[in-house]
Amino acid sequence: MTFCEERFPDDISRGARGGPERRTQVVELASGFEERNASWAQSRRRFDVAYGIRRADDLARVVAFFEARRGRLQAFRFKDWSDYKSCLPSVRVSELDQQIGMGDGTATDFALVKAYGSGPETYLRRIVKPVASTIRVALNGAEQFTGWAADVTKGLVSFDTAPDPGVIISAGFEFDTPVRFDADTLDVTLDLERLGSITAIPLIEVRLA
Repeated sequence: MTFCEERFPDDISRGARGGPERRTQVVELASGFEERNASWAQSRRRFDVAYGIRRADDLARVVAFFEARRGRLQAFRFKDWSDYKSCLPSVRVSELDQQIGMGDGTATDFALVKAYGSGPETYLRRIVKPVASTIRVALNGAEQFTGWAADVTKGLVSFDTAPDPGVIISAGFEFDTPVRFDADTLDVTLDLERLGSITAIPLIEVRLA
């Protein structure tokens, strides 16, 4: 699948609306009880960036970005301002934010993940588009400044030497969400006197891993 590492304009994405969605089949039985089944193991996010457009220049930038991506053809990076860190939004990224694996003396590659927990339940989200300059890594709580490299196109941390068995590997990072336009048409109008009247410009997350 065609993917462009270009990021959608941050100042426009800041005003977008959207969030995660899931697909669950709910069957109501004659007794009044329900049977529920999750069709998707992973969630997917949807956004509408029309809410972030406030000026004619903003609209021109979105149109240019849309044309460059060839509509729905190319996926791209998108900063979801409500969820773009391995930690809480108000906290600085730390090398201890997320446990991404445990050493076995053989494995050198570890995928970045973010855990979402509530009560006894935890959902692990695979992070495939981290931001290069923000990645921090630790072994057993000690930050590592050398001996590893990150693939920011796949969300992998690779060590020069496999961590010893039982060593806890943790990481902190900022990340983007891989998305594409969810329409091949931009149906927009702009009323310059009222600073804009714009219909929906939908984006949808794409699964890369």
